[in-house]
Amino acid sequence: MPNQVLLALGMAAGSLFTLTYLLDGAGRAGRAGRAGYKPVRHPVSSLTLGRPGWVQTANFLLAGTLTLLFAVGLWRAGPSRWGALLVGVWAVGLLGAGAFRTDPVSGYPPGTPDRLRHPTRVGTLHDSFSLAGFLGLAAACCVFVPSGSPGWAVCSVAGGVLFATTMALASAAFDQHRRWVARGGLIQRVSLTVGWTWQTLLAVRVLHT
Repeated sequence: MPNQVLLALGMAAGSLFTLTYLLDGAGRAGRAGRAGYKPVRHPVSSLTLGRPGWVQTANFLLAGTLTLLFAVGLWRAGPSRWGALLVGVWAVGLLGAGAFRTDPVSGYPPGTPDRLRHPTRVGTLHDSFSLAGFLGLAAACCVFVPSGSPGWAVCSVAGGVLFATTMALASAAFDQHRRWVARGGLIQRVSLTVGWTWQTLLAVRVLHT
């Protein structure tokens, strides 16, 4: 596959992932009413639960596959081999999040507790892959700092710090921290938007160098 195509896939991954979870979340919230899915409160991963859960599962797997191909393109292009590997870790995290379904959290699906007393093995694997992916992307933001102009360096550092900070706050929310729990889904969506935007900008930058 031509390298330009592989790099372009890195641009497409975030847009497709974001559009899918926004539409799926809006539809799920509308059908279930007050007792259902709340995008401001619940994580994107919770969309894998229930009968229509295959949509978000496929979304994770597609985004992970496109990002893994993007990592191959970065490796070939050579701005940073370590950076390409870390983007690959992010991709594997997405694939693992799709392969292993999350546990219920923050009262979704309806009738489940805010937090399981004993997490399932599958849910633990989902969280572990997700954490590895988040750390991989945050680290990649820092590794790619020296590969461009001062403006790019500021953008990359700011993106990494903001991504890591908002993801930590989202994690605290899903652990039922009183201050953040009601806005955990919103905070996570901000974090994902930052991460995907950085990946898109990286793809554009490498394509034009």
